[in-house]
Amino acid sequence: MAQVTPATEKDAEEISRLIGEIEVYYGGDYAPGNVDQIRAALFGAHPAATVLLARDGEDVLGMASFSLLWPAAGADTSAWMKELYVRDQARGRGVGRALLDAVRTAAQELGCTRLEWTADTDNPTALGFYEALGVPVNGGKVVYRLPF
Repeated sequence: MAQVTPATEKDAEEISRLIGEIEVYYGGDYAPGNVDQIRAALFGAHPAATVLLARDGEDVLGMASFSLLWPAAGADTSAWMKELYVRDQARGRGVGRALLDAVRTAAQELGCTRLEWTADTDNPTALGFYEALGVPVNGGKVVYRLPF
């Protein structure tokens, strides 16, 4: 069973490699993340997100990242899971569920009242995973993206 723990600054290079793999998963070229940007974003004075890593001993099997959003409902805080990724060789072994459970637990411990995320409509693997867990689709939102 995978052990899920918060990433530390020493994990920045591994997170960079995972980001490159995520790019490939979504059809792009392998493009690892800039390690200095990762360190600044995750371990600087104002962390933008929390990353959890699933490990089997020294092997990193996957990651999840989340940020806090406010306000959620009323003055509540919610957690937004931006990424849930499991390496090919670890899929089907409960790693994704362990990561999702760890994000949920962390969010609850931080006082969040809900956890939200999106999944691409052309990603049947992810959609099937969430459906199998019984997570309902929230059709009440439209996602906008303003690039700059």
